[in-house]
Amino acid sequence: MIYHNISKNTLTLSIINNIITNDLKLELSEEAKAHILKCRTFLDHKMEEDEKPIYGINTGFGSLYNVKIDHNNLTKLQENLMRSHACGTGDYVPQDIVKLMLLLKIQSLSYGNSGVQLETVQRLIAFYNAHIFPVVYTQGSLGASGDLAPLAHLSLPLIGEGEVWYDNEIVKTKTVYKRLGWTPITLKSKEGLALLNGTQFMSAYGVYTLLKSHKLSYLADVFGALSLDAYDGRIEPFNALVHEVRPHNGQIKTAQNIRELLHDSAIVRQEKQHVQDPYSFRCIPQVHGATKDALDFVTKTFTTEINAVTDNPNIFVNEDEIISGGNFHGQPLALAFDYLKIAMSELGNISERRTYQLISGLRGLPAFLVENPGLNSGFMIPQYTAASIVSSNKQLATPASIDSIVSSNGQEDHVSMGANAAVQAYNLVHNVERILAIELYNAAQALYFRKPLQTSTFLVTFLEAYRDEVTIVHEDRFMHEDIKNTIRFIQNLHVDNELVFS
Repeated sequence: MIYHNISKNTLTLSIINNIITNDLKLELSEEAKAHILKCRTFLDHKMEEDEKPIYGINTGFGSLYNVKIDHNNLTKLQENLMRSHACGTGDYVPQDIVKLMLLLKIQSLSYGNSGVQLETVQRLIAFYNAHIFPVVYTQGSLGASGDLAPLAHLSLPLIGEGEVWYDNEIVKTKTVYKRLGWTPITLKSKEGLALLNGTQFMSAYGVYTLLKSHKLSYLADVFGALSLDAYDGRIEPFNALVHEVRPHNGQIKTAQNIRELLHDSAIVRQEKQHVQDPYSFRCIPQVHGATKDALDFVTKTFTTEINAVTDNPNIFVNEDEIISGGNFHGQPLALAFDYLKIAMSELGNISERRTYQLISGLRGLPAFLVENPGLNSGFMIPQYTAASIVSSNKQLATPASIDSIVSSNGQEDHVSMGANAAVQAYNLVHNVERILAIELYNAAQALYFRKPLQTSTFLVTFLEAYRDEVTIVHEDRFMHEDIKNTIRFIQNLHVDNELVFS
């Protein structure tokens, strides 16, 4: 069994991708254990020596911050916090996201600034390693005082309450505890707040959507190259000289990708009858490249976040300080999500335009890419589907971060709405995957009509793998299945980390 060691080493998207892809188990480093124990001991001594109110540790929460809580009720205070805040609704958060939430919450608590017990973190690790995932809901977080409602659902099973996914079924937590012989954690002061304050709902969605977005960004270049050849497009706009005089990193990288993907294509080398191509082909480096640059910015933001302490108050043992601040506020993530949504929606936008050009009966291709148009509608309606999804993405890409609603009786008077942006980004990125699948479906069909000329060796091999899943369309058939199989083909593609994250 292979483990990933939770320590102060920086988590990256590549490391998380490796953990998730290879289903690595988690364990705390000795250093992390020492930090957690040192911080908890400090807090216990502080509580014994000092009776003054410390927010969230011996006081109420939110606008109830001035209500002092008796020492004998501190465990009850933390348990009540989790119960009262577990009021999410809406759809279930996918188990893949909940798994990431657990990983990121464990990482954040391991730094020794949160005051939790070691056994609390160890129980979260036990959940993760046993694939016991708390049932969490998509709606309920304002993305400001941390992701309160989602993290309450994530944490409630620690005290034996709430529900969990166990063997892919939703069951009561107490049922799983009885089956495994576990006993609930008895929370100590501050622990409930440490568990509920934090940005792990937003961060988990961010990591998931970024992993998917980086992969789709590379595949958009692959499918764009297929479409360019299928459309009998020109290679000159991808010449390195063009991009050296406007040296945006993403633009340079995209042009390089297209050149490499088509370097030995017989189609791209043949003499052209046209001087220029439409922007959806000619400007692939500029459009795809801008998305790459946006993804780099968003990745930097989330990499900072997943290696940070985001609960409140923060405990600084060496400085003998307990400070109530605002590290739970999701504004950096909300803005990043909105940028991500806009950038990824543009990959879908330009992809749909290439699909439209391919079915338009131009450049020697038959109308709607079918051998007998009229009797057959061919690829007419998949483009409708892509257009519909593009329009949906424009709605999802509307910024969520520009909104704020006052909560907690005015104490929490500015919120980020980053959690809403997170769920929007998740849906939007899946939409982009569907749009790109439709482009692949069309481009592969269009290249059939270029025979006997062939595209590049790499793309021929790629298409042969695709043809194992989706065959050439000779007459009208049930296209939903073809699109579904194309999406599955994309999801199952393994793309090397160096291509995805470079």
